Amino acid sequence: MVAWTDAERNAITSVFAKLNPDVVGPNALARCLIVYPWTQRYFSKFGNLYSAETILGNPMVAAHGKVVFGGLEMAVKNLDDIKKTFAPLSELHSEKLHVDPDNFRLLADCLTLVIAGQMGAAFTPEVQAAWQKFLAVVVSALCRQYY
Repeated sequence: MVAWTDAERNAITSVFAKLNPDVVGPNALARCLIVYPWTQRYFSKFGNLYSAETILGNPMVAAHGKVVFGGLEMAVKNLDDIKKTFAPLSELHSEKLHVDPDNFRLLADCLTLVIAGQMGAAFTPEVQAAWQKFLAVVVSALCRQYY
């Protein structure tokens, strides 16, 4: 179990409350697929992912980005038990989808960049530290089934 300070809890929930799920999730996933093209292999059913333009305009990428954002919302609502909350997702990604667990870290990095871009100066080093800790816990929870 992770110990959260009151400041970290506040930073995480405050950041999340300011985010637009129609922007953050889709843009983070699109960035991941563009910057790390080998991650595209898990999205073969999404059609044309041959360029940044087609990825950014792909409605299936946008829809799945919103699903990712929904997963983050579950984690924010269950800060004290993210591992248990994410156990079914970990099993799905490990057993059925066979996703390389390093991809969760790559997507978390892309989420941080998109959020920093959206929040600007409000994404202070202290806020970023809390957010990065949160994402590290989420990534760890998603990777749990792999070990």
